[in-house]
Amino acid sequence: MNVMDQARAVGDAVLYEGYLLYPYRASAPKNRVRWQWGVLVPPSYASAEIGEHASAGVECLVEPADRTILHVKLRFLQARTQPGTTWDEADEQEIDFELPLAELPVERPFQVGHGLSGVLTARVDPLDGPFGGARLRVEVHNTTSWHSDGIREHALRHSLLAAHLVLSVDSGHFLSMLDPPEWAKPAVEACRQERLWPVLIGDTSRSTVVLASPIILYDDPSIAPESPGDLFDGTEIDEILTLRTMTLTDEEKREARATDPRAAALVDRVDSMPPELLERLHGAVRSVRPVKPSVTVAGVRVAEGSRVRLRPNLRGTDAQDMFLAGKTATVRVVLSDVDGVAYLAVTLDDDPGADLQHTHGRYRYFSPDEVEPLEVAE
Repeated sequence: MNVMDQARAVGDAVLYEGYLLYPYRASAPKNRVRWQWGVLVPPSYASAEIGEHASAGVECLVEPADRTILHVKLRFLQARTQPGTTWDEADEQEIDFELPLAELPVERPFQVGHGLSGVLTARVDPLDGPFGGARLRVEVHNTTSWHSDGIREHALRHSLLAAHLVLSVDSGHFLSMLDPPEWAKPAVEACRQERLWPVLIGDTSRSTVVLASPIILYDDPSIAPESPGDLFDGTEIDEILTLRTMTLTDEEKREARATDPRAAALVDRVDSMPPELLERLHGAVRSVRPVKPSVTVAGVRVAEGSRVRLRPNLRGTDAQDMFLAGKTATVRVVLSDVDGVAYLAVTLDDDPGADLQHTHGRYRYFSPDEVEPLEVAE
């Protein structure tokens, strides 16, 4: 898979995150309040007090070459009302912009049909200092003229839903915002993100492609090869959602199929899933094996049974690890990948299900430089 295909695959997951939640029926209470990610409402409805915004912006660092051309792909969903129903389906929209960096700043208006309009702006500013590079800022604004009646469901029909950007350059490259080179760290800290977060695609240090997502991701995200297709409820894992869908009654499945063609395809896929495909969803640990008895951290031997304090960094494998900073954990296994790099598999000390997690081999993984030893291993 090339980097643009990878960006599109991850972008598709962003598009449909929360589009239709389990149990995939329009009558389900949690499917009556929809479109939570990347929503850019018309200006007449926007209000910081209610958390609804008409624009989003992203800043990232680029090291351009001569005559670099920036390609911007704006992707979003547009709600479409089903006649005779209260359920809105969605059409995918994609708009491409070709912007030579030498011609920035620019404003490019766009229109989708007769009911949705907006403007994309881009500017680039050289960085101070001897290392070169530049700060790129791209913004998307919903400029749709609509007389607000104060009803969110009506405003959504004039909104950009799950809006995100794919940025690429034909020469030069973008730098990681999570793990930049030392000279670029002050510039990264000065960058401002507004409802979009930039991550590299295809690499974790520099790349020609950036995905600017309304959901926080890590550099070089990808869809697990075990995933059989869209499940829409991306805050859960495929195995749980698939097993839950299997437990729906025949009547519940009929209602789900009648809700939306995407729901119908999902239920049909689950109903016809062969056992060997379901088995693949049980989880995978990639390229690690328990071959190291211990590692040394800050001069202290850390092994199975050691207690540590978590100090996750931003280049970790899970962006949500930032919420675990300062928590204590117990090392259950010391792992090594094919290159001999060590990882610690831990359970949280304040997790009442820690022993159960250990029994099932469900861990959180950290590199040795992300922990602070609290006890010496026996």
